[in-house]
This record gives sequence, C-alpha cells and structure tokens, in this order.
Amino acid sequence: MRKLFAIGIGTGGPEQLTEQAIGVLRRVDVVFALDKGSERADLTRVRREICERYITRPYRWVELRDSARDPSAPYLEGVERWHDERLLAYERAVREELEEQGCGAILVWGDPSLYDSTLRILERMAQRAQLAFEYEVIPGISSPQVLAARHKISLHRVGGAVLITTGRRLLLGFPRDVDDVVVMLDGECAFQKLSEPGLDIYWGAYLGTERELLVSGSLEQVKDEIERVRSAARAEHGWIMDIYLLRRNRRQA
Repeated sequence: MRKLFAIGIGTGGPEQLTEQAIGVLRRVDVVFALDKGSERADLTRVRREICERYITRPYRWVELRDSARDPSAPYLEGVERWHDERLLAYERAVREELEEQGCGAILVWGDPSLYDSTLRILERMAQRAQLAFEYEVIPGISSPQVLAARHKISLHRVGGAVLITTGRRLLLGFPRDVDDVVVMLDGECAFQKLSEPGLDIYWGAYLGTERELLVSGSLEQVKDEIERVRSAARAEHGWIMDIYLLRRNRRQA
C-alpha cells in the first residue's frame, strides 16, 4: 500500500528538522509540494533545499498547482471549497506519481497539527476511500516555539494558560480569562484595533530564516513600528509569515 508522511519541517531553518524527520525523508520516493506562485517561491525553495540536504537516494519532486481561496465567499465556505480543491489535487498526484508500494512525503511548514490543512485533507482522502493509502504524521518545531526561543521567554506564566488563536478571532477582543495569547494568521494587524490596556507584544516574522525580524515592547508603544516593519518586509519580499504573543502586564492589570 502507498504510504504518505506529513513531515513538520520547522519554520525555515534546515537545522530545525528532527532526527525522526530526517530518517523518514531518506525513505521517500516522491515529495509532493504545493506551488503557491512566484510570490511565495521562497517557501518552495526552502523545501527543496531541505530535500537536497537530507535525502541521499533518488527521489522525485512533484509540484501541485495550488488554487486560491475565494475571498468573496463566506470564510468557512471559502475554506471548505479551497480544501476540496487541494484534496482532489493531492489525490490525483498520489495516484499518478506514487507507485502502489511507494513512500511519499508532504513537507509541512512548522508542525502539521497547528493551523495547517494537510492533516484535514489526508483524513478526508482516507474517508473518501478513492485511493488506497496510509499516512503518518512526523511532528516539527512550531512557530510559537521559535518565537518564544528568539525572545527568550516562556509562552505562559506560573499557574497560567496560553491561548493560540488567529487574527480573525482577536478582532472579537482580547480574551478575558487568559493573560497570554499567541496570534497566528493575522494579515490585518488585528493588534492595532485592541482597546485592552497594559498589553505587551512579542512579534516575529520569517522566524528561523536569514530574514528574521523581531520587535517587542509595550503594545501601545511599538504597534505602529510593527505595522511599518511588516508592511516594508512584505513589499520587499512579496510575502510574509509572522506571529506574536500578546501578554497582559499584570503590574498594570
């Protein structure tokens, strides 16, 4: 039976791969990758560099054209359609490019369990039963971990909790029952719209790469700087991946 691995590769540095991930990569016959267009060519380049660095046997690189989410559709409906299109693309590519006893890999930025669609798509492929395959998940270093390491902080305080959420949900307001909130997928700088007083922010972009950017401080004092740095970096490189921790300053709470 065909075997697929969803491999977490960290946030861009080839040295972030675990020994387990490297061992699995050295078994694969085919690596499947989504082509996200020229603006995100860097993401493909890093994945190829990882393969060239660690795979020591002949393998094939297969790119799938990735469609874009329809911004005019309601959010959840648009995501559902987008994932359906990815599912069909993966299903077709695996059937055509991977032999029945072959081993394939999908390289997932960060960790497959955290704000990534790969596992959801593989689960639905298995449920459809249109293609006989099995799959396994190899964990990777996630962006919240790298963010904390770069800023030399813990994500939570003693006796506290940390919430991981999105910029879309942060627009509803800073959660009342938690002091530490990690925010991902925030393309609109939702932190600019918060009215909560006494917040600190630890922000990072392109974590683990040579382009890495870090800003931290009182949200009120650095939020404009973050937006300026973010906008400039996105204009220069054509894409950006960023993440931040918002922390209620207990001395001011």
